[in-house]
Amino acid sequence: MFSLPFFLSFDPGSKNPVEAPPGFDWQGHRGCRGLMPENSIPAFVHALDFPEVTTLELDVAVSRDKQLIVSHEPWFNPAICHKPGGDSITSREAENLLIYQMTAAEIQGFDCGSYGNARFPQQQKTKTYKPVLREVVEAVRAHPSGRGKNIRWNIEIKSQPEWDGVRHPPVEEFARLVIAELKTLGIDQLCTVQSFDKRALRAMHQQAPEIRLALLIENILGFDSNIRELGFTPQIYSPYYQLVTKKLVRKCHNKNIQLVPWTVNDVASMRGLIRLGVDGIITDYPNMIASVGK
Repeated sequence: MFSLPFFLSFDPGSKNPVEAPPGFDWQGHRGCRGLMPENSIPAFVHALDFPEVTTLELDVAVSRDKQLIVSHEPWFNPAICHKPGGDSITSREAENLLIYQMTAAEIQGFDCGSYGNARFPQQQKTKTYKPVLREVVEAVRAHPSGRGKNIRWNIEIKSQPEWDGVRHPPVEEFARLVIAELKTLGIDQLCTVQSFDKRALRAMHQQAPEIRLALLIENILGFDSNIRELGFTPQIYSPYYQLVTKKLVRKCHNKNIQLVPWTVNDVASMRGLIRLGVDGIITDYPNMIASVGK
């Protein structure tokens, strides 16, 4: 869990309603984690019921049979997942239940929704599993409203150097798998790929420079340092929302970079960020969006 130093604290400012500007990018985090089991088909489909949502945000891991699995962790989080027989997962067991060591079929035997999430009491308990990316895209496209055909995607590569070859393939291969699937699904022009791992973004930039990229930030090194370390200019800079200042907004826009903070779960903060000039907001609660302008 990321925590800010005591001297950093985002001030939402005035609590008065504010209208988001045209083109504002409201993103449903892991679908709508506050309302439905995260990174599940029910969560993504439900997020489309909120007309303000323009982008679905999700994470991908890689299975043993090289499928892109929609999952925040490259293992089974014992706080929200249970074994195929219904037994709970211990923290020690979770370390060995690695998605990269299992097939997509084996992965889908685990229940990651029936028992809810204690951090999100509004989340509806629903029996569900970790789907492959293709299933999610197909389910969203089939939404009765037709909205799913034009929805945008924000897909996070979950990688770290020490995980290479153990919890996911080498990062260059990870990037290749993502690029190939985005093109196969026909969403490469509707998609942003994001990551905290600058190696993953460099690999994406080298292999498919036409795909939009977002640099995720949870450090206090500052904009200039983070962009310099990345080595190129991404389309989006995506920090933890309490790191956003008017100066950061100005720096991003001066370089023609959009600023889309994560994860904003109260109306007052959403309003404050819009007033600062951010270009989008990632939230677990798309049901709150309508209240921002009221």
